[in-house]
Amino acid sequence: MKNFALIGIHLGAAVLLLSVACSSPVTGKLKGEWHSTDGATILKITNKQFTLDSDSPLPEDYFMKQDTIYTSFEGNLPYSKFVVKQVDEHQLQLEYPDSALVVFSK
Repeated sequence: MKNFALIGIHLGAAVLLLSVACSSPVTGKLKGEWHSTDGATILKITNKQFTLDSDSPLPEDYFMKQDTIYTSFEGNLPYSKFVVKQVDEHQLQLEYPDSALVVFSK
């Protein structure tokens, strides 16, 4: 019985370590308020919401897969797809669904 408990503890620790190791570091860099270089667009990204002030100021839910942000308004399909081309603490290059590349800064 002790062996099963030890195996369970080790498996739990392994799953925790893998989930932390596989989480995307891009997500943490994206959070905050971004301004486009031409000043026409404000992008706000929080833990759960993605808001573009130029299109519709309504916040949308989003999730990430690798370097792509998928957004939807209140869970409705289809998803809008935004590709993160480059991100660091001060600059974000985002490709819109219509393939336009917009550069943002914090």
